[in-house]
Amino acid sequence: MPASKNGRCTPLNGQFSQGGTAPYNTAFFKLYIFEIMNVRLTQEQKIKVLNSTDLYAIMQQVLLRENKIRRNQEHFWVVGLNNANKILFVELIGLGANNRVNADPPDVFRMAIYKLAGKLILVHNHPSGSHEVTDADLIFTDHMLKAGKLLQIDVLDHLVITETAYTSFADQGVMDELRKSGLFEIMGPEKQELEAFKLETERKRAEKEKAKSIAKKMKAKGYDDATIKELTGLSLRIIGGL
Repeated sequence: MPASKNGRCTPLNGQFSQGGTAPYNTAFFKLYIFEIMNVRLTQEQKIKVLNSTDLYAIMQQVLLRENKIRRNQEHFWVVGLNNANKILFVELIGLGANNRVNADPPDVFRMAIYKLAGKLILVHNHPSGSHEVTDADLIFTDHMLKAGKLLQIDVLDHLVITETAYTSFADQGVMDELRKSGLFEIMGPEKQELEAFKLETERKRAEKEKAKSIAKKMKAKGYDDATIKELTGLSLRIIGGL
């Protein structure tokens, strides 16, 4: 069940609350997340998503790539789509215990802003083998839906998956109900924080695009990759792909 990193989710009208403390993030955990955060898809997997079945076919493959030990942990992915519903990226933003993973709006929307994705689909697995939707799943989805509305990124669906089956919030009519719930209307400090976060992410994206433009010109003039890396701050992987 996804949860906020502060260990609680409380709608503005106070009807629901979720308590508990977030698990510690060890150095190994952070390194592991850094290495697998951006899920690599084949060209065949970068499909136009027409329905939840299309997306589950991809995410089932992603889950089954994990070894058996990792599959016993809850994963939370964000799938970014362009306006034509083609997959732009799949990002693993959280890896938690057997029934809990932590995520906040900046975690969920950062890559979408950076990659100019206008639509998102949330996905997490239940290692227990049950794909039943929990109250915590509903509360979390409602929060992300309203945050996306502020950021002008449409959260289309949330899939709860196992190795053999899934449940789609959109197919069950849950997303439409949450849009009308009246909960988690973003305002006050959280609104200011999200707006500032979006501006900062857009600024960083612009800086990186400028650095890539400079790197392309340097490559055309015969600079070696190591020198380009030193002068632009770009990684060798990005430079190699220019």
